[in-house]
Amino acid sequence: MSNRLSEVQARMTGVHGLESVVGAMRGIAAARSRDARSRLDGIQACARMLGAAIGDALLLADRHPPATSIDAPPAGALTIILGAEQGFVGTFNEHVIDAAVSATKPPATEYFMVGDRGGVAAAERGLNISWSAPMVTHADEVPALADRLADALYERLASGRSARVKIVHAVPNSSATIEVSQQMLLPFDFDRFLIARGRDAPLVNLAPQRLLERLAQEYVFAQLCEAIMLSFAAENEARMRAMIAARTNVHNTLERLAGNFRQLRQEEITSEIVELSAGSLAAAAGRRKTRLRPISR
Repeated sequence: MSNRLSEVQARMTGVHGLESVVGAMRGIAAARSRDARSRLDGIQACARMLGAAIGDALLLADRHPPATSIDAPPAGALTIILGAEQGFVGTFNEHVIDAAVSATKPPATEYFMVGDRGGVAAAERGLNISWSAPMVTHADEVPALADRLADALYERLASGRSARVKIVHAVPNSSATIEVSQQMLLPFDFDRFLIARGRDAPLVNLAPQRLLERLAQEYVFAQLCEAIMLSFAAENEARMRAMIAARTNVHNTLERLAGNFRQLRQEEITSEIVELSAGSLAAAAGRRKTRLRPISR
């Protein structure tokens, strides 16, 4: 009985330690999600500024590329998938990858994969991953990752292997469901920017087409930063929800172990009382026999 009590106590100690780890992971995930959300306003403000600059630069250009549709044939297409870098995110990676695959034809599509955990899920589905990189673990790392991704993207475009580029990633969501966003990056759609008619064109030192090209590259960089930041926030929110569920399971396990401990302790006390009672009765019976023993003559 004592051995069983010791085992239950040891398990309770281990579960209490796990509870501390779960609480710490939940706190870290919540802090990282808040940090990522707080930086989105700056990224979006930068994108708006670049959009206004593109609108002004379009006044200088004789013509600009036509708008393209996201539903065009995916031949020679490249899809960027932003997954999770670390675990304990539930079905986060599966939802993002399934959304990316359902909108394309995998044999004809090349994939860039960001996130080691997401890469494992993508490999299980047999996707053609031609480039991969770890996902950020801190919001400060977002610009560096966006820069690496942009370099790989333009290198692939320069080789002529891809003509259309789309990015697929999760976005923060207050509900328990995982919301996935898909956005076309290239060919660049200049028609979405407002041209300020009736105002003087800006004075520039670059040829109009060269200026538009550079502004478009900066705008794509801002889009990559925003997508990575949103995905990072969503990943940590998914981890936070997973830790809340884990904490509930830990509490249930502790309650069950505490019940087992009380039951075993009661059984041990009962057994000790029975042993003591039996010993007392045996001693009393021995004394009675001694008093009733006949005196030999």
